[in-house]
Amino acid sequence: MNKVILMGRLTRDPEVRYSQGDQSTAIARYTLAVDRRFKRDADQQTADFIPCVAFGRAGEFAERYFRKGTKIAVTGRIQTGSYTNKDGQRVYTTEVIVEEQEFAESKNAGGESSGYAPAERPSPSSAVGDGFMNIPDGIDEELPFN
Repeated sequence: MNKVILMGRLTRDPEVRYSQGDQSTAIARYTLAVDRRFKRDADQQTADFIPCVAFGRAGEFAERYFRKGTKIAVTGRIQTGSYTNKDGQRVYTTEVIVEEQEFAESKNAGGESSGYAPAERPSPSSAVGDGFMNIPDGIDEELPFN
């Protein structure tokens, strides 16, 4: 079984290219900085920098929404390969082929301010007759999905 689950922050904006041909496909490449569980030298946090590749709609999503510093969760598979560079040396590659990707924290939690503002919620009085039940004030602590 070849299954990878990662959570980390993007080191830079994704690089997106489109394949040639009748049905061009988005190919997004990005690197995730994944913190290691244990610290080195008692204080210094270390991270691994994992190259990821997302194809198709996942690549388009990455192009549209992911930015440097965004914390995301990725599932996929490891793929290895090799090629000969222009100097004639063999270069070995390892990357994660993304199968699923999603945000791992809210926009506000990341501390980014790129002009994004969430849509305003309608006041409870304007929601009358929309088929949803109003939640009484003060019950927020009892709800399991806060």
